[in-house]
Amino acid sequence: MTKLQTIICVGSILLLFVMYFGCETTPPTQKQIEKERALTSQSSNIGALEKEAKRNLSPDDANMILAIEKEIEGVDSLSKIPVLKKLSSEWYRIGRPDIAGYYAEEVANIDGQEEAYSIAGTTYAICVQRIEEQKIKDFCTERAVKVFEDAISLNPENTTNRVNLALCYTENPPEKNPMKGILMLVDLVKKYPDNPLVLSNLGRLAIKTGQWEKAKERLEKAYSIEPENKEIICLLAQTYRGLNDEEQATKFDNICGNLN
Repeated sequence: MTKLQTIICVGSILLLFVMYFGCETTPPTQKQIEKERALTSQSSNIGALEKEAKRNLSPDDANMILAIEKEIEGVDSLSKIPVLKKLSSEWYRIGRPDIAGYYAEEVANIDGQEEAYSIAGTTYAICVQRIEEQKIKDFCTERAVKVFEDAISLNPENTTNRVNLALCYTENPPEKNPMKGILMLVDLVKKYPDNPLVLSNLGRLAIKTGQWEKAKERLEKAYSIEPENKEIICLLAQTYRGLNDEEQATKFDNICGNLN
């Protein structure tokens, strides 16, 4: 190979390298199309869920929802926030946290604050825990992950959002990565070994799988940090009952019952 051919060859490789790693490979128009497709998919999902839910509403509930929806018409974005909150609250009262979560997410998208995204994520997370129908559970999981990630991006050190994100994955594990949520919690306890929220949720998962000694270890540590935390105390009562230690189980049952 001549010197000129070598220079051309090397130059071509470098050019390909720069084009691949240094430039946008997806045209802006294509990225916009993909974004619009994702938004359309979300809109059609919630539209179908809401349409189905409205068919089963009582007349009073249907009239209430309709009245709130009319309040939104013709108002600017910021003025929509209190109405969207009211709509979210009403759907939650009716027993549809999936739709309540959607309107809470709409609030977050206008408000742009971590707390608003956290509230939306928590509402979706309740849906993941309570709703049995898989298509609704999957919708809520997908949306919960998105809004918790938005909240985390605004405040990376807030462990509550990270724990709740992990719990969504434990409640509805991805088919290709069923241990994802548990591994996220394990990573969190390594980073925050004295965080009672992380410890108590690992303890709760250990109870669900019958790992009583592991549950005891996690929960006792959480209890030593937050001795007034009713949730931790009640979980300890369950744990000691699972370990056939009735004396300790009764002790924590009594404490649990006496706390507000």
